[in-house]
Formats: sequence, C-alpha cells, structure tokens
Amino acid sequence: MRYVSVLRGDSPIQYVKGVGPVLAEQFASLGLRTVGDLLNYFPFRHEAEAVETDIEHLRLGQRATIRGEIIKMRTSRGGARTCTVHDGTDICILRWFNTNYMDRRIAVGAIVIASGKIEEFNGRAMIVHPTVQVFPPDSVVMSPQQRGRRQLGVYRGSSAIKSQTIRKAVLRVLDQPHLPVEDITPPELVRKHGLLTREAAVRGMHTPRNDDQFEQARTRLAYDEFLLMELAIALRRRKTVSLEEGRMLHVTAEIDKRIRARFPFQLTPSQNAVIKEISRDLQSGRPMTRLLQGDVGSGKTVVALHASLAAIANGRQAAIMAPTEILAQQHFDKIEKYLGGSKVKFALLSGKQPKKQRDQALADIQSGKISLVVGTQALIQKGVAFADLAMITVDEQHKFGVVQRATFRTKGPTPHYLVMTATPIPRTLSMTVFGDLDVSIIKRCPPGRGKVTTRVVSVQKWDVVAGYVRERLERGEQAFVVCPVIGEKEKATRHEGGSAARGVPLTSVKETYDKLTSGPWRGLSVALLHGAMRPADKRAIMDDFAAGKTHALVATTVVEVGVDVANATIMIVEHAERYGLSQLHQLRGRIGRGGKDSLCVLIAHGRGEKAAERLDVIANTTDGFKIAEADLALRGPGELLGTRQHGLPELRVGDIVNDFALLAKARSDAFEIVGNDPQLRRPQHERMIPALKRMFGDKLALIDAA
Repeated sequence: MRYVSVLRGDSPIQYVKGVGPVLAEQFASLGLRTVGDLLNYFPFRHEAEAVETDIEHLRLGQRATIRGEIIKMRTSRGGARTCTVHDGTDICILRWFNTNYMDRRIAVGAIVIASGKIEEFNGRAMIVHPTVQVFPPDSVVMSPQQRGRRQLGVYRGSSAIKSQTIRKAVLRVLDQPHLPVEDITPPELVRKHGLLTREAAVRGMHTPRNDDQFEQARTRLAYDEFLLMELAIALRRRKTVSLEEGRMLHVTAEIDKRIRARFPFQLTPSQNAVIKEISRDLQSGRPMTRLLQGDVGSGKTVVALHASLAAIANGRQAAIMAPTEILAQQHFDKIEKYLGGSKVKFALLSGKQPKKQRDQALADIQSGKISLVVGTQALIQKGVAFADLAMITVDEQHKFGVVQRATFRTKGPTPHYLVMTATPIPRTLSMTVFGDLDVSIIKRCPPGRGKVTTRVVSVQKWDVVAGYVRERLERGEQAFVVCPVIGEKEKATRHEGGSAARGVPLTSVKETYDKLTSGPWRGLSVALLHGAMRPADKRAIMDDFAAGKTHALVATTVVEVGVDVANATIMIVEHAERYGLSQLHQLRGRIGRGGKDSLCVLIAHGRGEKAAERLDVIANTTDGFKIAEADLALRGPGELLGTRQHGLPELRVGDIVNDFALLAKARSDAFEIVGNDPQLRRPQHERMIPALKRMFGDKLALIDAA
C-alpha cells in the first residue's frame, strides 16, 4: 500500500497510514471518504488519555496502559501472534489471534503503548488484542504526565467500524505538522471575535488539552457554520429585495376605506399597525416577503384578506393557501361572509373536488375571471395557472417548507408574499428558517375574549373530568376531545416516544368516542372527526358543530388550526405528554374565542420529570412566544418546525438555541459581507461560494427561494 507523505483534504482516506482500501470501504459506510471528511467527523465526547502503569504493578482483571520495547515476537502453529514487551520493570505479553488486527509496524525494537484488560499467561501479564500505538525504535515518547494527559475523542462508529479505529486514523492525520484545513472565514472576522484559527480549532475538537480549549475550538467551528448559513439567507434576501421587480399595488385611502367597510367590526391597533407595514411593502415596487406572527385568534386572516383585496382593487389576483382542507374551507367561509354581495369573484380549490367543478375553476383562474382563490396545496399543483397573480398568503408556513414556497413563487411574475403562523417563532428560528423575511407581529387579540384556564390531570381522573364536562355541556357549552391516533391499527403500531411513558399504548379517537358515548356522555350529541374521512363528511360534521347541533367533537389533531367555534369552551387532550408545547398551544387556541371563560384539560398518561416540566410550561402561561422558546429549548428546532424541510443544513457543531449570541454575530457579519460584496468576489470571500455548495448540497437552490 502506498501512503501519501503529505495528506490533502481531498486525499482518499485509504492513504492514511493503517487504513488501506478494505478499511476505507468501512469508513465510507459513515460517509467518510476523504481526509477532509475524517477531520470534520468530530467526537461526541472525550476521555482522558490513559495513565501508564509500570508492568511490575499490573493487577489481574484491571484495564491498564503500558509502554515499552518489543524484545521478542513469535507466531504459533494456530496463527496466533505474540510479542513480549519490556519496560525496565518486567515483561508483558501482547497477543493477537488474527494477525489482520496487527499494526504492520509491530516488530522487534519498536516502542509500543498498549492498552487493554490484564490477563495471565504462564505467570506473566498478558493483554489480548490490545489497542496499540507504535513508534520507531529508539523513539523518545513523552508520557501522559509529561504532556498533560490529552483528551481523546470518542466517535460514533457502526457495526462495521469501531470508535477506536476512527480515533487511530484521526490521530495519524493530526500527526502532520500542518493540517489540510481550508479557512473560509475572513481573517478580519477571526481577529474581531478573538477566534482560534481553523486548524487550531479542528485539533482542539479532536484532542483538547482541557475544557477551555475545547470550548474555544467549538465556538470557532460553530461560528463558521452560522456564518455560511446566514450568508445563504442574506443572499436570498438580497435577491428578493434588491434584484426582483415586484408589482406596485397602490393602497389609497379610498381603497382602504372600501376594504374595511366589509368587516363588521373595528380592527385592533395591532392589526392596523401590520396593515400599514404591508401596505408600505405593496407600494414599494419590490416583492414583499413578510412573516406575520400572531397568537391563535389574534385576527391574522382579516389582515391577509385586506392585503388580498388591495391586490384585487388594483386589478390583480390573490391566493390564500392553507395546510388542510378544513382550514381552507374555514378561510373560504369567512371570505364568503365578508364579501357577500361584492363584485369580487372568489373560489375554493382543493385536491378532492369533482373533476368538472375543478376544471371550471382552473379555467376561470387562468382567464382572470376569478380574482381570489383559496385552497390547499392543490394551488401549487401542475396545471394551476394564474392570469395575473400579485398577492400570495400562506397560512401555517411551517407545515409546507421552502420547497413548496419556491414552487409557488414561480407562478408568473414575482408576486407579493405573506407568511402567516399562529406558532410564535422564537428569535433563533426567525434568524434561520425565516431569516430572509420581514417580521410583523399582531400582539393582542381582539377584545371580548374569555379567560382560558389550563389544568394537567392524570389519566386516573378521566372519569371525574368527563363528569364535570358533562355538566357544562348540558348547560349549552361545547367541547373538543383530541386523541393522537385514529383507530386500533395505528394504536397497535405506535407508542409514546418519550421516556416518560415508553411503551404506553396510544388512545385512539374511535376508542375514546365509543367510551364516551356508551358511558359518561351517553345521550349527548357527540361526533367523530378525523383526517381519513371524506371531505364532504368532515364539512357536514364541522357545520353541525359550528351551528351548535353537536355537544362535543372527538377528533384527531385535524382541528389543530383554523377551527373557529365561539361557543366551544372546553378542550380535552389525551396523551398530552406526547405533543410539543406549540402544538398544545395551538389546540388550546380552538377554545376561548367567544366571551365565555374556557377550560383546557391535558390528560397525562406519563408524568416523568421531562414530561412534567413541559406540561407545567403550558399550564402556567398563555404567552405563545414564551411557550415557543421553551419548546425550542426542550425539543430542538428539528422537531419544533421540521427545519430540515426548510432547506437548513444539518449543523455539526453549532446549536441555534444555546449559541444564540454567536448566531447573532454571524448573522450581522454575513449581511454586512453581502451588503459590501454581493457577488462574493473579493479575495477574502472567494472561498465562500464553494463552501456554501458543500454545506447545502442539492439544497443550494433554496438560497434563491423566496
């Protein structure tokens, strides 16, 4: 095997001493194909380099590390290989039963450092299949005491390749006086923030001398990750704001007055402030890309409709897209109520419409006959073409992701774009997932809303809860009961994933419906609702519930967003411990939309420490932003909003929750770089574009998605 004396970042990993072609295939199973891959495969923890023990002091059964000279080697008839090591105090036998495990440099005269469990052989200490480091004869090898006991990496291996094998390969690369590490961060930023060099940081991640050096190394590498991620966001932002031509939509005082006349209520100060921001965007000549955050029931839909009608008043089309058919229908119903008798032509488009009805709607949309379209993802399917689309609103954006967002934006010339979410976005995610958008917040709900109280109750008190709720239902109130799965088939295969209730069978919506209608709620009008039902059936059930014909609705999380029934005052959530806090907050938002005080009951089947901590958060605050921050800290960004679908790279080192201050610095630096050098052509920036391509891979196109 030919080894390369000076390894480069793109050198195949097989050229690292001790690897070779066979072992290289095993490294490849972890995605490690080059020396650069290996250097960027960081350990998940560290352990102190073992203290060496004199051979004369070894004890049977202990794990120990020895150092000495090989004075004898022998191969038995069965193929076992032994060598005798002398350290000046006594001798120890090293034995291998498969010579493939042996280092080729092991020979008489070599110096070895060997670690393993001490056994006995013919009265001598012996280590079978030791972990060894081999040095040339007459080498002077510093002891751990002399060099301060390095911290050695422990790596995530696999059945094919073990952590110790990875460590050995890493240490051999680190033996080079200079590592093949590319530094893409401009030197002035490294100096500005007092960061380590990239090479020192890579060494410090693998073999730190102490905790302080490790944290300095981690900080440098996390900053690099954040800088690249924010550069991508800054480039996307620049493309939208500076390069794209938008529709200039005039929002005159007369247009505003005519739109407001359609609403049978006064808008709140928060709604008015957001409408002012949106109107300024629509008249700027650049395409609006704005995130509208507002707690459940805060009146976001009215703001979106104002923007849509402003576009229509300018002779253009508008579209509102929702994640579910129920929510799309709800938006359509509100529009139908507000625009009754107006000249505005509007339509609902969903994937399950009869073909004749859908074909007619598509033709009217393409011709421009229909000005306002409401729908689900059917709006971005092939075959949907707009005559002059100028305003897009997407509700609950985090349920779609950037891919769909980019697809929607390709419909005709660049329209204005409004993202709405009732899931408050923590600052960290605002700077990443939605980092290219302007942000508006509706801070207060409309007046006249009742107070919502939340209680966490153990499953053992279900009957008590059911009895109390029945009394309220008999007085004319209405209730939701939410369950995690539909039926027995799902129940048999899905279990609580958290440690608090591992192995607890999930309660199905059908089981709960049967239990309530045959027991504590017998004689009441109770309906069953879930996503597998036909759209027409779901619509009929929701219509009856909204009209007060049904006392209670037993449903899956299909009611999580958009369901607006003012008389619904009770929400019961089964297996509350399995939901994220933001989702529980969404579900709780289905009640308290009228003037009566409401009650949310969270039924806990598991009350481990972590589950209790999460449920206490939702019980003690109704502030959506505090809940979102707590949810992010407890569950991480991937689970909170499914950040992978948003095109974000997987961070190896950085933590957007715990490294927020560092993320903010990187964001500021990235936007300044793009502001001063939008094409990244200056010498200190020229390595950034290849680095962006490596980091984002096939997601690089999302940099241009807006």
